[in-house]
Amino acid sequence: MTAPGSHTTPLPLEGVRVLDLSSLYAGPLIATTLGDFGAEVVKVEHPRGDDARRWGLSKMTERGDIPLWWKVISRNKRLLSLDLHRETDRETVLDLCRWADVVVENFRPGRLESWGLGYEQLSADNPGLVMARVSGFGQTGPLSAQPGFGTLAEAFSGFAFITGTADGPPTLPPFGLADGVAALAGTYAVMMALYWRDAKGGRGQVVDLSLYEPLFSILGPQAIEYAQTGTVQTRRGNRSQRTSPRNTYRTRDERWVALSGGTQQVVNRMLVVIGRPELCEDARFRDAAARRRNADELDALIADWIATHDLDVVLARFREIEAPLAPVYSIDQIVEDEQYRARQSLVEVPDEDLGTALMPNVLPRLSLTPGRIRFPGRTPIGADTDAIYRDLLGREPPEPAGGEP
Repeated sequence: MTAPGSHTTPLPLEGVRVLDLSSLYAGPLIATTLGDFGAEVVKVEHPRGDDARRWGLSKMTERGDIPLWWKVISRNKRLLSLDLHRETDRETVLDLCRWADVVVENFRPGRLESWGLGYEQLSADNPGLVMARVSGFGQTGPLSAQPGFGTLAEAFSGFAFITGTADGPPTLPPFGLADGVAALAGTYAVMMALYWRDAKGGRGQVVDLSLYEPLFSILGPQAIEYAQTGTVQTRRGNRSQRTSPRNTYRTRDERWVALSGGTQQVVNRMLVVIGRPELCEDARFRDAAARRRNADELDALIADWIATHDLDVVLARFREIEAPLAPVYSIDQIVEDEQYRARQSLVEVPDEDLGTALMPNVLPRLSLTPGRIRFPGRTPIGADTDAIYRDLLGREPPEPAGGEP
């Protein structure tokens, strides 16, 4: 699973310059994705280091304690150490904003303005600057000044309310879902702003991105259903109130599979797999509304059949007649899976600390100008500070400041 692609393959964002002032996940991931496709990214972090260095596991090596998540989220980034409480470092940010096409930040709304680093100041000498502003609740509204993390967005968006079992509490995801979704939305927002600037003769602008709104926007038709019928979606475990069957099922050899009967044709094929083709014409199961009303019975039929067969048999039987079903994987199974290997969904990248670093490959896939991981995140704080001052700003780096404010 080595990193694919020729080093001579053109990268579509070569020449785009990004200043990453953000920390942790959502903002940095926007810059990571832009860097994956060739943008030159300068990542600014406080002298104590971005908090992302302290999230997740680390590995002790001869070179010290290596933060593992940092290797992924800071790949393809040059690292600069600045403390924006210091006037001289804020002046450096202003200089870098004359160089940059894109600035990504996730300070609490108003913080940059208090430092004289609002968009008006940053774009004064660079009217083409695109500024992506990531915050918990957006730049406007009564909650805009409140601190925001992905956990709060997952609750505030309505995601947690509909996630979990019917008799259990609202359930939060065990990973940064809101941050990840917001980062994807932020990346395409930046690309649209650059397109309008460069292809349509526009100018720079601000992207106002909250953490909760991108997640809220993909939660299905709840708003229109509530407005028209008064229905409030509730927790149903792995089931769906819009289709049946939809669940996870345990196999005889203690593995798990997931399936969803999205159309009547798919459900009919599932009924054939479990040896009950006559049920295709059964009034309880012959259309979507009937299946929803009789979800318990349909679920039990499928669960009973799967429980009497091992995983390999279940997979083979469903695949024979193209009835969709997939195994529920853990990461150790993902690493060994043939599909992941064939598509190089995971890649091993040479790394100066670990030897190689295994991480998800670049997405999305482009046929002519694919992105690539040129190097993983560097471990030393501000690893490229001297080079950035000399190469980008044309001056020597300042002497290190004594102490920390």
